[in-house]
Amino acid sequence: MTAKSVLVSVDADGIAVVTLNRPEVHNAFDDRLIAALTAELRKLDADARVRAVVIAGNGKSLSAGADLNWLKRAAKYSDADNLKDAMALAEMLHVLYTLSKPTVARVHGPAYGGGVGLVCCCDIAIATREAVFAFSEVRLGLIPGTISPYAVNAIGERMARRYFLTGERIDAGEAFRLGLVHDIAEEEELNARIGQVLFELYKGGPHALAAAKELIRAVARGRLDQDMVADTARRFAAVRASVEGREGIAAFLDKRAVAWTARAKPKTGTAKVARGAKETRKRNKA
Repeated sequence: MTAKSVLVSVDADGIAVVTLNRPEVHNAFDDRLIAALTAELRKLDADARVRAVVIAGNGKSLSAGADLNWLKRAAKYSDADNLKDAMALAEMLHVLYTLSKPTVARVHGPAYGGGVGLVCCCDIAIATREAVFAFSEVRLGLIPGTISPYAVNAIGERMARRYFLTGERIDAGEAFRLGLVHDIAEEEELNARIGQVLFELYKGGPHALAAAKELIRAVARGRLDQDMVADTARRFAAVRASVEGREGIAAFLDKRAVAWTARAKPKTGTAKVARGAKETRKRNKA
């Protein structure tokens, strides 16, 4: 029986861990993994129980990018089939980038090519000191096409000009300096560090978090004119008038826990990342 290329677990508190499961090829992408990951992300986005999504990888790498055997097969495709294949990868990245739930990349080893794309698509990225990154496509005679919008957003045009063109490796310290990752942890502390971030995310209203993600996308590349001013005002007014907004304000004034954090309880899930979040919540409650 063929092992699943993507594993998903959702714990009692709504933390979903999505694990790329092709360790024998360093979780390299092929058409099957791309289709499976896209489908699982869409399911999680539609699941009201899910509060946050962690992207992880089995084995020694998050992802080594495209599977070379897949690229070899694709080289024999017709132009139409080749484009269809590339569009599937582009769609997967866009689904991850636009997911309504907060997303966290758990980077514990190499992330090359499309693997860096996953990191750039996530809202938050935390890496071990041993993590290494590379936009390695040009060394294969390719370009980082589908990941480029997210990568340029993450590190900026100027740095993209260097690293897209050289394909050189980027260590964790340089990745932090570039803004590619938000934090660096020792390997044994990685899950606890992610748990701390998840704990902080739990303090936010689920609908407010989704609205905040939409707000960022709306203003990040927009023109700061009267249309944007009016749009941001409308967004704020709508959220403030929502059930969640009224609950948040009332809880603050009443000096009580808001409904969405009151429901969070210590977890008993088996996923390592979930345990990290559980331990963090216990420490904060002590």
